[in-house]
Order: sequence, then structure tokens, then C-alpha cells
Amino acid sequence: MASASKTENPTVASISTTIDPGNPIFIHPSDSPSATLAPVPFDGVGYRSWRCSVLRSLSIKNKLDFINGECKKPVSQTSSKLRQWERCDHMVTTWILNSLAKDIADSVEYVSSSHELWTELEDRYDQTNGAKLYQIQQEISDLHQGTLYITGYYTKRKKLWEEISTITAKHQCVCQCTCGGKEHMYKAEQDR
Repeated sequence: MASASKTENPTVASISTTIDPGNPIFIHPSDSPSATLAPVPFDGVGYRSWRCSVLRSLSIKNKLDFINGECKKPVSQTSSKLRQWERCDHMVTTWILNSLAKDIADSVEYVSSSHELWTELEDRYDQTNGAKLYQIQQEISDLHQGTLYITGYYTKRKKLWEEISTITAKHQCVCQCTCGGKEHMYKAEQDR
């Protein structure tokens, strides 16, 4: 009976061996162009938290390689993977556009790829701003428990710490340290 099922559906066997769900250009049947990647569309305020939601969603869908440029468009126009890559890239672009407020989406709707779209958004909204850094540090300094429960107070403070951490993340050292200086700097930052 096992051999009968193989001969009845030879195409199913060949399709299942050519589609690799671990490949970034694989689109799951449940993926829809109407999906959004963040619970609240980005309207120009709170870019870093919106960005974090989008990155998580794309990671879950195994599509981060499209926005970071690692999943490159096949060079050959006759490549069998070109159509599949284009379809997937358009899907990622649509998901990101669906996660933006209409006026922002309208301003970037003519980009040619999801990587270009992501780069445009990063350039426009992910600017480390000295005034913003100062404002957050001031909020941390001015934050008092007052009538808040300790968990509410800690949650507010932790959110501000995380926001500062993401602002300064671009400037953190990623090299391998052998003298221990990096750990001391990290400890001093945590103490601060």
C-alpha cells in the first residue's frame, strides 16, 4: 500500500523535497499580505518600540534576511528562484507598509525592495538624538515612586532604561575584549 501512494502522487513528493521551510524565501500558507507586524501602526512616535516589534515578527517568520540585505535578489533573470524571491520580498514589503500609518506608508510606498524600505525608515527615524537622550535621562532622574506600587514604579523605570539602551546600542563595542575593560565599562553603565 505504501508503494501505491507513492505512484498515485509523485508530484507531492517532488514538491515537498524542493520546498525548504527553513529558507527565507519560503512563504508559509498562513502568511497573508494583509498581515501587520506590529500591534500599533507606526505614526512617527515611538520608532524604537515599533522597530522591536517588527524585528521580532520578521524573525518569527524567518524574514530578517530580507530587510538586512542578506537574502539577495538572484542575479539571473532566468533563475527559478527569482520569482519566488520577488514574491517573498513583496510580501515583506507589504507587511511593513501595513504596519505604518497611512501618511508614512504613502511616503515610502514606491521603494523597490523591503531592504530599501527598511533602510529608508532607519535613516529617517532611527537617529540618535542628543535631545532625546537628555530627555530620557531627565525622566529617569525625575521619576519617583509616589503613589505607584513598586512593580509599577519599576516597570516605568525599566522601560526608560531599555529606551536608553536601544538609543546607545549603535555605539556599543562588539569586538572581543581580552583585557576585561569591556566588562568593567558594562558594569559601570549598569551601576549608573
